[in-house]
Parts: sequence; C-alpha cells; structure tokens
Amino acid sequence: MVIQDLLHDLPPFLYNFQGWGLLVMRLIWGTVIVLYGWRMVKNPLHWMDRGGKPSGFPSFVQVIGAFTIFGGGIAIILGFLTPLAALGLAGAMAIALWLHVSHGEPLIKKQPDAPGDSYEASLVYLAIAVLFLFVGPGNLSLDSLLFR
Repeated sequence: MVIQDLLHDLPPFLYNFQGWGLLVMRLIWGTVIVLYGWRMVKNPLHWMDRGGKPSGFPSFVQVIGAFTIFGGGIAIILGFLTPLAALGLAGAMAIALWLHVSHGEPLIKKQPDAPGDSYEASLVYLAIAVLFLFVGPGNLSLDSLLFR
C-alpha cells in the first residue's frame, strides 16, 4: 500500500509535511529568539551598553528592540501575526548585522573559542525571519486557524 493511500483519510493538516517542517522551525527558532530577547527585556533601557560604556542608542530605541525581539519570538512560536513578527525580527536582525559588520567583526571566527564576536548568527536569524516573512507560518499555526 502506498503511503498516499494511508494519508488520504487523514485531515489535511496532519499530512501536510511543509506545515510540520515550518512548525518545527518555528518552535526551535522562536524559542531561541525568546531566550535571546529575555536578556534584553530584563534590562530594557541599557541592554546594548557594553563594559559600562553607553551604546549610543537612546533608551526608548533599546526598549522597542528588546520587546520586538522577545514578543516576536513568542509570536513566531505560536504562528500568530507571523508576517508582522517576522518583519520586526528581520529589522532587528538587520540592525544587529549592520552593527557587527560596522565593527569589523568576521562572518565566522577563525577558531571557535577565539575571543570576540562574529556576525554569522545575525545573518542566519535575518535569513530565517525573511523566510517566515515570505512563506508564512504554515498550516499548523494560529494564523492558519484564525485567518483562513
């Protein structure tokens, strides 16, 4: 018996492999973004400051960034207002990428334990945000449940 024959009697959302793949991606990446944003939300006015030196970004911009990242991660996990969340996260990651590149940081460190930062994570996170912006959250999401 062919697998399509077995799947034919199931509701469409159960055998939509793209939906399951996007769900796994949303759960993993959304959790990473929430944990990434949680550190920022705990100190929303000064999370960009390094070594006691001000970042140069106004406090209200830092608050917007912290809550965009934290809230965007929650929205991605739930698949709720995904295009809006992905747009906000893409903007935040584009700024992070720009900051890393403007400081002369490499794409990938020469040695994994080398001191300093690289911009690979910001670039990958930006790419994932763009993916969700263009593809959406998939069938296993609140967006699919509420808006289709």
